[in-house]
Amino acid sequence: MLSIPDTYPIDLKPFPSDLSMPYTLTPGRAAGIFLAEIGNKRIVGSRFRDGGTVAVPAQDFCPKTGDSEFDLVEAPSTGTLNAFTETEAGIIGLIRIDGSDFDFPHQIVDAGYDDLTVGDRVEAVWGEGAGESILGIKGFKPSPKAPVGSIKPLENPAKQVEVVPYRMDLHYEHAFGPYYGRLFDEIKTNRRIMGVRTSNGEGALLPPRELDDITHKKTGTWVEVKQTGTVRACSVIHLQFIGQKQPPPYIYAEIILDGALTRLIHNISGIDMSRAKELVKPGTRVRAVWRDGEPTGSLADISHFEVIGGEDERS
Repeated sequence: MLSIPDTYPIDLKPFPSDLSMPYTLTPGRAAGIFLAEIGNKRIVGSRFRDGGTVAVPAQDFCPKTGDSEFDLVEAPSTGTLNAFTETEAGIIGLIRIDGSDFDFPHQIVDAGYDDLTVGDRVEAVWGEGAGESILGIKGFKPSPKAPVGSIKPLENPAKQVEVVPYRMDLHYEHAFGPYYGRLFDEIKTNRRIMGVRTSNGEGALLPPRELDDITHKKTGTWVEVKQTGTVRACSVIHLQFIGQKQPPPYIYAEIILDGALTRLIHNISGIDMSRAKELVKPGTRVRAVWRDGEPTGSLADISHFEVIGGEDERS
């Protein structure tokens, strides 16, 4: 009899994980030209035709009325500090650019928190090689003698930035606990796939969990499930998208391993993909194929599932 899950240590080493999400932003006409003009050290705003409201930085819709009819204008690089706060990244202020009807949030530079007062005059500090980014403006510095600037028409505007590439990377650690912890530990060290018995002992739940999905009672003892199983649902993936672990086409399948009651999601490979719909369907028998190399302690240690023979593979 295998031990109950509660006897497995819960202070397992966390599993380091990374979540990467590259994407692109379409800034639109107003913001696109605002970004393009940063490289020319010009600040661009929008003057809306519904009453002359001015927004700096430039926007495609009036924050007050929603009006979408506007003319692009060149704003001065001076303004007034309307509010500020200190953060770990520095001092962030709300700057009312001269002639604008809205505040422009940006960093305050060349000054400490105690040096600032609401109402201070400030002016933009430009970065070297400003480029097409809001960070081309390093921030705004106190400038008591800065004259009040004015809004004027934007002449010879630069070609708008149409696409801005972004990428967000999150690094974190996942504590699996005693259930997923043992599942992945057994996969890594023994190449065994472990589940836990249901509360009434009739089959195993995979992945293992503390409570039975049906009865909501505590699950039972550990049980090793077979590395063979039956496809219950599948799709042939032809579409290419960000985050794929392998190039299409490939088969994505829900598999019930022999001895388990719940489905494991994994890939099926090793077949002629031109005959995928013929060779893989609900009811197809498959078997785990383990990946060569250093184990990772995850389902990625199973390279894929391969198609096998008939009913005799259940025993």
